[in-house]
Amino acid sequence: MLAIPEGFVRTYGDIDPAAPRLVGHVLATNGDDLPWHRVVRADGSAPMGRRQLALLLAEGVPVRGGRVDLGRARLPA
Repeated sequence: MLAIPEGFVRTYGDIDPAAPRLVGHVLATNGDDLPWHRVVRADGSAPMGRRQLALLLAEGVPVRGGRVDLGRARLPA
């Protein structure tokens, strides 16, 4: 997660395809020092809502219709 640069996102499944819920748990319990806001759902929605979208927009992440435009913002594997 630390390797996600500003202006890009990854999905929970990108980080660990076998355990995306575990990724969410780690972020929820230990995310203070991690760029948690750069991890979104597979459909581009932000689990932390407006606060997360505001942080992403401030970094220049493209958002369309309240969801991250994964086609443009997803960090290549």
